[in-house]
Amino acid sequence: MSGPFVIAVELDGDGAHPASWRAARHAPDELLTGRRVARVVRDAERAGFTIATFEDSPLPPGAFPDVIGRIEAIQRAAFAAPITGGIGLVPVAHVVYSEPFHVATQLSSLDHVSSGRAGWIVGSDPDARIAAEYGRDPVIGHEALTAEVADVVETSRRLWDSWEDGAVIRDVATGRYLDRERIHYADFVGGSFSVKGPAIVPRPPQGQLVVFAEADLAGQAGVDVALVSVGGRVLDEERTVSAVEAVARGTTTPRVVAELEVVLDAAGVPAAGRLAALDADTPWIQGERARYVGDSGGLVELLTELARVVDGVRLHPAVLDVDLDELGRTVLPELRRRGVFLSPRAGQSLRESLGLPRPDNRFASTAPAPAPVSTPSASIQGARR
Repeated sequence: MSGPFVIAVELDGDGAHPASWRAARHAPDELLTGRRVARVVRDAERAGFTIATFEDSPLPPGAFPDVIGRIEAIQRAAFAAPITGGIGLVPVAHVVYSEPFHVATQLSSLDHVSSGRAGWIVGSDPDARIAAEYGRDPVIGHEALTAEVADVVETSRRLWDSWEDGAVIRDVATGRYLDRERIHYADFVGGSFSVKGPAIVPRPPQGQLVVFAEADLAGQAGVDVALVSVGGRVLDEERTVSAVEAVARGTTTPRVVAELEVVLDAAGVPAAGRLAALDADTPWIQGERARYVGDSGGLVELLTELARVVDGVRLHPAVLDVDLDELGRTVLPELRRRGVFLSPRAGQSLRESLGLPRPDNRFASTAPAPAPVSTPSASIQGARR
């Protein structure tokens, strides 16, 4: 693989298992608090993870009897930004029915408040129930979904570039705040929306946020990182690695990250026993992601092998209060000792952590477009049709 091996961890709720809240080490009413968000993100950064991700959906997570609430993902990532210094912060932001201008603005703001550590997992669930939440018609078919995702990603990239680097002058002596010739229209017309622009937020510190998407959408959407899932087809380490390698070989994105659910031995209790106890409350149905159930040594071996075929993994701990601790104490230190993995440095951008260059601004080499505004607050946003 071409870049450094990265390890991301998903921090949604109490863990990936639907009954994880039953094994949590905090009072149930603490879940939707800043204290909880701060603790798990700090724990992930102290452990040395490259990236913390934050799941989200317009629909509540879980199923009866384990329906739970969650704080919106970009808000959680923004809350974590000033209390962390090196870990990347990558929320899910759904795009199929939301307004692209607002999504791009929120994500750009996150990159500013995190000093360039933000990314974006493109949420692409076309569920008709989500469409109803937004009062829109459902998107039907993979081709239509792919086209919608590609349109939103392209719009966001244009908006992030609509302010050139150096567009903000802040010259007190002359009274000039902006160089108007360095602000541009986005001018995007898609299948279901149009956006004129420019953005209301200056260009992100990274130039462009790192964009993640599922592998079956990533190639056509022009994203930076493909998320590879191979669940249901893997039974052991060799088959897991082979399945991931087969999917990774077919991707065209700069980076490929494999998805992996994790249940580890903990406090003398075998992982299989922990999983069985949780499943007795609510079964954790094997979905698209591969799953590892076992001791930390076996996971170290699996990740070492995966490092040969992909650029990283995103781990989904079954119970954050248990498995996150085990990962930080036993798995990541051994991977660092072997030279498989390096934790990010304080102040390092997410692009630097992934070995991705800072992109040029698409508008910088063109003739300056007439600036439509004297301040960015008067931007024409555009809307879905």
